[in-house]
Amino acid sequence: MSTLHFDPELLPVDSLGGEDAIKLEQLKAEALRARFLNPPAWSPEITVERLVRPLTRPLMDAAVLLPIVMRDAGPTLLLTQRAAHLHDHAGQISFPGGRVEAGDGSPIETALRETEEEVGLARRHIDVIGALPDYHTGTGFRVTPVVGIVQPPFDVHPDAFEVAEIFEVPLAFLMNGAHHQRRTAQFETGSRTFYVMPYERYFIWGATAGMLRNLFHFLRA
Repeated sequence: MSTLHFDPELLPVDSLGGEDAIKLEQLKAEALRARFLNPPAWSPEITVERLVRPLTRPLMDAAVLLPIVMRDAGPTLLLTQRAAHLHDHAGQISFPGGRVEAGDGSPIETALRETEEEVGLARRHIDVIGALPDYHTGTGFRVTPVVGIVQPPFDVHPDAFEVAEIFEVPLAFLMNGAHHQRRTAQFETGSRTFYVMPYERYFIWGATAGMLRNLFHFLRA
């Protein structure tokens, strides 16, 4: 099992992203659909996750779903906490998703299939509105982040082997640079600074926070 040699929660905060929050009007379903239909010119944030450890094999293709749930009190993002025994990213906060399988016709199909398998969210509740640029993780995956709007009511049923918990975080909280912390750790390949987005008892960091930063940049461009 791959384990971290440090506790990211104990690392000091170097700085904050600090950018202004995305306006609430831009987080509504129709505004999100319009943004993906007519994307602006923008640049994804550079990730140095590949520096975490030497890459000894080709990148493996994967896809995740960023499920934006349209709650009456405001949109939320549905996330999972991975089971503690898993090989990669054990116990971390993640989007539902996983490796591309031979029968998947596209990253969208992978994201929808994995979401059904991991959290029991049926694809009939999900309106896929687009995707963000691929994200390369330090564990050797090339991940396509697929963005979908989810309309309640719906049921979720976590796969007990893969998922310890399913929860939601207000999208307005995540789309606010004041909540994006930078922390730095040392690895055999050098130092690496990454983003952290603590919310209540949940510690969002790593690839999940990196993909959220790209969604943030996409919406504020």
